Amino acid sequence: MILIHTIESPMKNSDQETITNDKDHNGIINSTGLLHKPEWIRIKFYSDTSKIKRIKSIIRKQNLYSVCEEAACPNLSECFHHGTATFMILGSICTRRCPFCNVGKGRPSVIDCNEPNNLAQTIHKLSLRYVVITSVDRDDLHDGGAQHFSNCIRAIRDKNPSIKIEILVPDFRGSAEKALNILTATPPDIFNHNIENVPRMYHTVRPGANYNSSLKLLENFKKANPDVPTKSGLILGLGETNTELFEVMSHLRQHGVTMLTIGQYLQPSHRHLSVQRYVSPDEFKKIKNIAIKMGFTHAACGPFVRSSYHADMQEQGLEVK
Repeated sequence: MILIHTIESPMKNSDQETITNDKDHNGIINSTGLLHKPEWIRIKFYSDTSKIKRIKSIIRKQNLYSVCEEAACPNLSECFHHGTATFMILGSICTRRCPFCNVGKGRPSVIDCNEPNNLAQTIHKLSLRYVVITSVDRDDLHDGGAQHFSNCIRAIRDKNPSIKIEILVPDFRGSAEKALNILTATPPDIFNHNIENVPRMYHTVRPGANYNSSLKLLENFKKANPDVPTKSGLILGLGETNTELFEVMSHLRQHGVTMLTIGQYLQPSHRHLSVQRYVSPDEFKKIKNIAIKMGFTHAACGPFVRSSYHADMQEQGLEVK
């Protein structure tokens, strides 16, 4: 178990005072007890859907999955319209049952050995310069799926030698050491593992996961691969407090993380966890400023920000709203 030492946040009193009170909902509660979405929660749609249809068609033909579709990401239309996608390997069925996530749960299928080559060919066909590869949790596999990640990285680079690869990995519960040894042999350009929320909420938000183990995963990869940036992300609006949020941000910095994404949790369906609070765009701007003061080199914070949203821009340090 990791011993976590709280470090003082570099916030001035004025910084703390300008963040909305933790009890404020920033939304109107309707008769069902649910919050109405505020005006800034508006998803972009495009009248020209040809690019969106093309990407969906290519993904289907290659027997691939995108987390954009499987997780009901609010940015799907925008990303597909701009010709980008985040690919999800190791199938579409997760062995965990996180109640905030829209990815299917149950008994996963066998690994598709053709997936690395199919993925590499698809990326080449789409002329991508930057790609994010993620996966479902595969607690049924002895290495958590790390070798398949490695196989995909190799295949992608063989077909697309100039591409940058970011991997968004699960926590490799019970097999983290083995997984890190595999991934250190074929390191990505960015190593991402989402902490998701504050430790107090883990039993609700991430049942089966361990906050300390996630921090240790990020730290150990960084120690083994000091030249590869590590990245993590959170979703807000599940009941966490700002004090807890800033503490998590401090813990991430202590464990070597330099890239951060923070977005608004949006309930995929009535079967998922309900939204407790909508964080305003102004609050997200203030959170980003605090993150930079803490020493994060890259921080993307906003209602629709997700780990892989404009990940290429995040990697370049460009503004992501």
